[in-house]
Amino acid sequence: MTFKEQYIAFSTIVVKEVMRFVRIWVQTVLPAMITMGLYFVIFGNLIGSQLAPIQGYSYVDYIVPGIILMAMISNSYGNVVSSFFSAKFQRHIEEMLVSPMPNYLIVFGFVGGGLARGLVVGIAVSVIAMFFSDLQFHNLAVVLFVALLTSILFSLAGFINAIYAKSFDDISIVPTFVLTPLTYLGGIFYSVEMLPDFWENVSYANPIMYMINAMRYGMLGVSDIDVNIALAIIIGFVVVLYSYCLYLLRNGVGIRS
Repeated sequence: MTFKEQYIAFSTIVVKEVMRFVRIWVQTVLPAMITMGLYFVIFGNLIGSQLAPIQGYSYVDYIVPGIILMAMISNSYGNVVSSFFSAKFQRHIEEMLVSPMPNYLIVFGFVGGGLARGLVVGIAVSVIAMFFSDLQFHNLAVVLFVALLTSILFSLAGFINAIYAKSFDDISIVPTFVLTPLTYLGGIFYSVEMLPDFWENVSYANPIMYMINAMRYGMLGVSDIDVNIALAIIIGFVVVLYSYCLYLLRNGVGIRS
């Protein structure tokens, strides 16, 4: 395929994926805004007003980066896992696989849709956060970089989940039993330094903890870990998952029957 043909193929998938969640924004974007708004009301204003500042910031300001990232994680993941599984279930993914389009363009296309939804939801939740906290950016470049990497990472994770899923029930197993616990235990509502030594050490095995702390550094300038280490770990996960996606597509795992 020529570069122009590859661009057309890529843009077609991305536009389709973006239009897919934009058409039903009441079911995709609005629920995230309402849910995160409730987090700000309950944990930020009602409970947070009774708590002491953490690392020099009020509780509601401290949890803002994590809540924004949590919304981006769930939406970028959910967009790709549902879309790719639908394509597999309806068997039109086979048309892509037999076309001259390289596998990496298929991955890029679906990930582009997940990235777009993650960023749209992240911006929407950030607007909601302005009503409850003093939204600030210590390092905007880090914020944008972490937002991009995190959305890409969980779009890839959703892609892998969709490849292995054999029914619609299977696409909810990982978010329910893996993603949600890791997200809540990643330090959104607390600093890992507040934990006993054993549980603090366990937290370092949670990849989402690095993303939340990197985002918190970008917004507030504070972090439980070195931001450079956090970014390196996130990039490493992106590379590994992307390579695994290509491997699965190349071998037809979960697609060829």
